[in-house]
Parts: sequence; structure tokens; C-alpha cells
Amino acid sequence: MEQLFSSQLAERKQIHDAEMAELSNLTKDIPIFVCTVAFPGVPCPLHIFEPRYRLMMRRCMETGTKKFGMCSYEHGKGFADYGCMLEILDMERLPDGRSYVETVGGSRFRVLRRGQRDGYHTADIEYLEDIKVDGSELELLQHLHDSVYQQAQDWYQRVGSRNREHINRQHGSMPDKEADIQAPANGPAWCWWLLSVLQLDPAYQTTFLSLTSLKDRLGHLRLVLEYFSQS
Repeated sequence: MEQLFSSQLAERKQIHDAEMAELSNLTKDIPIFVCTVAFPGVPCPLHIFEPRYRLMMRRCMETGTKKFGMCSYEHGKGFADYGCMLEILDMERLPDGRSYVETVGGSRFRVLRRGQRDGYHTADIEYLEDIKVDGSELELLQHLHDSVYQQAQDWYQRVGSRNREHINRQHGSMPDKEADIQAPANGPAWCWWLLSVLQLDPAYQTTFLSLTSLKDRLGHLRLVLEYFSQS
């Protein structure tokens, strides 16, 4: 190839390098996998079989970012306005082209612009972080957090040992409380673990992703736990 088509090969390499640089940008035209609602810090195993997503995974690995966005489907838009970045931890390729991909949730994001590339969705995004509070607001937030965490633990104990074993196998055990509830950019890990366990409506799960107030998120979780406790 280098001997016979050196100029064409150089041109292709230049195009490829420019494309890889463009794909490495994690705020513009990031690849979007439209499937489910993913959460920060929560594992999200995937079975990749569609050609467009096989191409997406290959590009994510080639660029070295090993990251892509996950959004749930939304009628009329193609996918929801909020999602979660996923990082590829491991990929097992099968002989027929399919693959099993182990991923874990990272940063939350809001979609600014939608696009497409070679059959799969893309988006320009901005990342979301929780708004921090201090003083008396922080004291009230800590009290609310501890109260809802206890409520979640009570529910977890009431589901019964058999259901608890199933939850632990699929999602891991309930995370402990953080020493500083505002230290993680996405808030306490146990909140996202609980949301992945409860299997709520995707539109409502997406609402949780969009909230940058830990107080508001805990308020919603309290209502959900009260509903599940009653039923």
C-alpha cells in the first residue's frame, strides 16, 4: 500500500487522525447509546449486536476515551434531554461480531444539540454537578440525608433475604454513607444505587439525573420510598 498508493494512504491517514481527534472531544458530538437510564457509579452491562453500536464501541476504543453517553428513548426527540456518561471497563468480542461490554456510570449531562453520525445518535452536551450549600442549609440537608438513608435501609431490610440476595447479586449491596455528602460531584452513591434497584419509570429516572439539588433529589426519594413501603 505504501509503495503503490502512498499519496492516497497519506490522505486517508490525515482524514482518520482528524476524525479520531474530533471523536475524542467529550463535549461535542459525543456518541449516544439510546437504550436505558444509567446512573453515576452504577455498573451498566451491555450486549452490543446492532452494527451502528458495534461501530460506536470500536471508535470509543480506538480514540482511547472509552466513553460514550447513555440516554433513554423519548418519543419525538429520539432520546431524552438528560443522560449519563458511561466508561468502558472491559469488552469481550464474540466470533460473530457481537460483544459484551462492562461499563460504569460517570458524569451526568444535559443535551444541548442533537446530531447523527454513521447511523447512531450524537449530541453536544454540558456536564452537571450538584450545587453545594453551607451553614444552616447544610445542617438541614445533612438531617434530611440521614433520615432518607435510614428510610432506605429500613426498606432494604424489609424486602426479605431472598429478594436481598437477588439485589446483591445484580446490583451489589447498599453503599455506606459518605463522610461528606457534598464531596462527590453527583452526590451520595447510595442514592444512585437505590434508583437502579427500584426500577422506576424511565422518564422519572431521567428527572433524578436532571436535578442539581441534593435536597430535591432526596425529597423525591423519600416520596418513592414511602410509596414502596406502603405497597
